Amino acid sequence: MGKVYYVSQNVGLGLLVLAVSALATIIALSIAYDKEKAKNQGKPGDGAADSTSMPTPSTTQFTPKEPWDYYRLPGSLVPVSYDVTLWPRLEPNKDGLYIFTGNSSVVFRCVEETDLIIIHSNKLNLTTFNGHHAKLSGLGEATAPTIKKSWLVVKTEYLVVQLSNRLAVGATYVLHTEFLGELADNLEGFYRSEYVEDGVKKVVATSQMQATYARKTFPCFDEPAMKALFNIIIIHNQGTVALSNGREIGVPVKVTTFEPTERMSTYLLAFIVSDFVSIQSNQNNNLLIRIWARKKAIDDRQGEYALNVTGPILQFYERYYNAAYPLSKSDQVALPDFNAGAMENWGLVTYRETALLYDPVLSSTGNKERVTSVISHELAHMWFGNLVTLKWWNDLWLNEGFASYVEYLGADYAEPTWNMKDQIVLYDMQKVFAVDALASSHPLSRKEDEVNEPAQISEMFNTISYSKGAVVLRMLSEFITEPVFARGLSAYLNTFAFGNTVYTDLWDHLQQAVENTPEIFIPDSVHNIMNRWTLQMGFPVVTIDTRTGRITQKHFLLDPDSESVLPYPVNTNSLMRVSGDGWVLANTNVSGYFRVNYDPDNWNRLLSLLSTNHQVIVNRAQIIDDAFNLARAKIINTTLALRTTKYLSKERDYIPWESALRNLDYYILMFDRTEVYGALQAYLKKQIQPLFEHFKTITANWTKIPQGHTDQILANLKSTVYCSAIAFGGVEEWDFAWTMFQNATLASEASRLRSAMACTKVPWLLNRYLEYTLDPTKIRKQDATSTVQYIARNVVGMPLAWNFVRARWSYIFQQYGKGSFSFSNLISGITRRFSTEFELQELKKFKEDNVHVGFGSATLALEQSIEKTTANIKWVTENKASVLKWFTEEST
Repeated sequence: MGKVYYVSQNVGLGLLVLAVSALATIIALSIAYDKEKAKNQGKPGDGAADSTSMPTPSTTQFTPKEPWDYYRLPGSLVPVSYDVTLWPRLEPNKDGLYIFTGNSSVVFRCVEETDLIIIHSNKLNLTTFNGHHAKLSGLGEATAPTIKKSWLVVKTEYLVVQLSNRLAVGATYVLHTEFLGELADNLEGFYRSEYVEDGVKKVVATSQMQATYARKTFPCFDEPAMKALFNIIIIHNQGTVALSNGREIGVPVKVTTFEPTERMSTYLLAFIVSDFVSIQSNQNNNLLIRIWARKKAIDDRQGEYALNVTGPILQFYERYYNAAYPLSKSDQVALPDFNAGAMENWGLVTYRETALLYDPVLSSTGNKERVTSVISHELAHMWFGNLVTLKWWNDLWLNEGFASYVEYLGADYAEPTWNMKDQIVLYDMQKVFAVDALASSHPLSRKEDEVNEPAQISEMFNTISYSKGAVVLRMLSEFITEPVFARGLSAYLNTFAFGNTVYTDLWDHLQQAVENTPEIFIPDSVHNIMNRWTLQMGFPVVTIDTRTGRITQKHFLLDPDSESVLPYPVNTNSLMRVSGDGWVLANTNVSGYFRVNYDPDNWNRLLSLLSTNHQVIVNRAQIIDDAFNLARAKIINTTLALRTTKYLSKERDYIPWESALRNLDYYILMFDRTEVYGALQAYLKKQIQPLFEHFKTITANWTKIPQGHTDQILANLKSTVYCSAIAFGGVEEWDFAWTMFQNATLASEASRLRSAMACTKVPWLLNRYLEYTLDPTKIRKQDATSTVQYIARNVVGMPLAWNFVRARWSYIFQQYGKGSFSFSNLISGITRRFSTEFELQELKKFKEDNVHVGFGSATLALEQSIEKTTANIKWVTENKASVLKWFTEEST
């Protein structure tokens, strides 16, 4: 073997930091990006002149004039505590409605003189007192002014109370309200979930407050920085149990009182009334840990795995943060109806059943991994996000990005044999690379005034915030070393406990940790280094020319026509010059958030090494992913990227295979309606055959579990078997699956069947299935949009799903689009296969026809779908012939 150079993450990052050290260059690049985005999104005649990468404002411009016209609360009042009593009715009233009633007394302090009380309230029927919506009193020596008038503002979701005189600065007051609300099934605020057990319909009252739904439950100052103590009482039916953030301290008949909460944000509140049962543990320093679910699920031992991993994960975080768990108990609840995957309510974490319940016999390894990862993510928030909370939603990326990074650390501690830390490359880095390479991407950090309306807040819950946040923080942690990162993090959490911060507060504490560690040297401050990654969108491609030693970098964009006009600075390093059979491999542990390109000679040497001794290349998954995306950006030849898959017949590791299949999936989507697909299938079969034979051998022809594996083979193959059976079957097979789906008592099994039913090739069955998604008695609201996406994955179902969504957009948007975090996936999921001019024009027409309806949290997803479709058209036109030729030659 010739001379070899690996470039570690510290050296690589050091080169990058030195290469972009001039602040003026960064500012210039940011301006260039903004201009380039405007140029590419607003070309005359392309119908996109009004598009933007930021959340789109209402089409009718509204100029705020009064304090209640603004979406942000004025800073004149600060809440101290709330006394809240809620009484959900789990039976419909005479009008057939499920309702809840309650009252709230909020103690607040006046910090700026004002004669207005502006507090959030949405869709609550408020009781009037002498013609006013609230009562006001003073505490201590404070005298409350009389209420002059009060009214509700629908647009900004406020209750406004105008007073006859001004409130005194420093004085404390109490605002009392009484209210009635609907316990609807819309998965927002205080809502209703239903399920059937032993033929009996059961009703659960539960909640989802993030981001702006606490105001639908009781009047409150509903912003993250408006932290307060909460004293909760829940009135409920005998035979049911009530849960909230605090531990129960009194449970007389029908009334449960909870201990006061710590100082916390409204979006982390939670209330549940149900007949669920629990299992519990007190092993973590006598901390009460409980898993709650339907009785049958608990009886079937579906909660035991979650209980077993919760304790170790909490122990890991206590050591990692160097801070004790801040509450008296940890409840985790599996809900039949829940819009998100899970929600980190402080002390009462709520989950979809698929994210918390695991059946030791019927669930797959993937189900088990998901449970571990989601629990680890949510428990990470108990400190980072809950104990210390970001001031406003524009910094959401730090909250969710951090949890998305350390979830791998917590899961790795709980299950050390799974190599969970490596999977961040697949599930976050490669995922966000695809989005952040678009001209319509956006920076991690936004200005406060760019994120105001509820739909704009919901749009922040996206791949950039979660996945880019995760990989950028991981990069920083590895750059300054994990122990130093953890020390800075601990100081940050202890300094701001029970308070609010902005993202730069974390940089301050990490900088201090670096300065307190003499052996750590970084070429610039943490602030300046991280500004490059957080204040501008995108990421670079680093090109290493081993013939000259020259290293260059530039902004990586999938569409080369959108490329930035300003190059990044250049750095030359003679160590990168090799000759003969020597080779260079950079970003070996894939901690750097950048793609790597090489000169053709080095690429050929790496490809030769893959074919002869592939395990020497430790970052094979990223070599494949980089090559395919560099080819899509026209930086290297498409056939060079395809050549990175030729060695796969010898590959036995999961992560490189998964990386290759994800990239080849793009080829399937682009070509499964063309003659290329046959040759592609033949090539894939040729490459996969040795892997199939390998597993056939170690399982004795699929009759035994291999050594080192503990799960049933059947459970892991169910998804494939179900989909294939329904795809090759007809109405009888589909109806059988539907019956099995309706009778499933394990959520992950129901999820597999729901996905498999979208595999049928019979158009009328797919159309019927689409209609089912609008009927909550057939498909739960939480599953409606993902079911449409499953159907759109099917080459037969894609045009049916597209027509279905276009025809019913107004209804779908009203039901799911205004606040759902996952709603944007509906647009991106349906349009993944779009690659013709006709489809592009349909997409633009859809945007034009529905401006009056709106797109809510899918606004950015629609812009990105137009951009992706445009790029797909170019790529298919330029590569179809060469791809067909290559697959044909290599499959023989």
